[in-house]
Amino acid sequence: MTVLSGNAISPASRAMRDESFAFVVMAGLLAIVPMTGLYSYFVMQAMCFALLACAFNLLVGYGGLLSFGHAMFLSTASYCCAHALKVWALPPELGIIVGTVAAFGLSVVTGYLSIRRQGIYFSMITLALAQLVYFVFLRAPFTHGEDGIQGIPLGFLFGIFDLSRPTVLYYVVLLGFLGGFLLIYRIINSPFGEVLKSIRENEPRAISLGYRTDQYKLLAFILSGTLAGFAGALKVFVAGNASLSDAEWTMSGEIVLMTLIGGLGTTFGPVVGAFVIVAMRDYLSGFGQWVAVIQGAIFVICVLTFRRGVIGEIAHYFRRSL
Repeated sequence: MTVLSGNAISPASRAMRDESFAFVVMAGLLAIVPMTGLYSYFVMQAMCFALLACAFNLLVGYGGLLSFGHAMFLSTASYCCAHALKVWALPPELGIIVGTVAAFGLSVVTGYLSIRRQGIYFSMITLALAQLVYFVFLRAPFTHGEDGIQGIPLGFLFGIFDLSRPTVLYYVVLLGFLGGFLLIYRIINSPFGEVLKSIRENEPRAISLGYRTDQYKLLAFILSGTLAGFAGALKVFVAGNASLSDAEWTMSGEIVLMTLIGGLGTTFGPVVGAFVIVAMRDYLSGFGQWVAVIQGAIFVICVLTFRRGVIGEIAHYFRRSL
């Protein structure tokens, strides 16, 4: 029996310490972006997608449920938030709540319909439901079809913060991203998160221990969809519109790509993957349709050489060297 000395640190404590340090570094670097003269719009857009990828990672990385339809939560929140801001003239905080609640409601319905299936059947059901939502938004009058909802007023958050000022908007998006990230981190490291991991590794064993796995998976699906909706509501303020592109199946594919490139089942992997994909989409736009080919090539290379993702491989290297 091995006895740890007073100065010894358990692997779990070391991992939590390292993740806390990484979070402080990430928050510090993001906080100084407006002071460095970097392109703030790109960083805001990347933070919205990073939160979306982290929400997706909660479902697939820790729950073992691969969804091909997470774009429906992003688009639902975007459209509802944009409609509330422009047509109902609600303040920004209520617009965000409307969008997030709409995503929550959709996640409850779609989760109830899809969670009873496993594996590829679950994935195909989520894809079918996302396509159904896409065609609803294509035909619904309030979405304005392919034109989307344009000219959304940003307004004053809580009647104080003028979101039309880029710096103010940046820090509001940053706080939203960090708050969502910390919430996901808390969920992952809670008893609920530990049960999710056990379901991912061996669901029959979890059932034999008395856990109602369908209820845990449904709750994980709802949490993931709601947080994805929160990211979609934030994105409305960054983009200034709600468009049909957020509801397309290719958006769901990009979410999967972000998570896999960064590192499936890692805390910071989806953040890195989101920044990589958004950077490729923005800075390689001059290549036109070839951007999709380049993204596909990078994905193949990552799958063949970095199977754990960028962050996963880095973490594995440091664990071996200790």
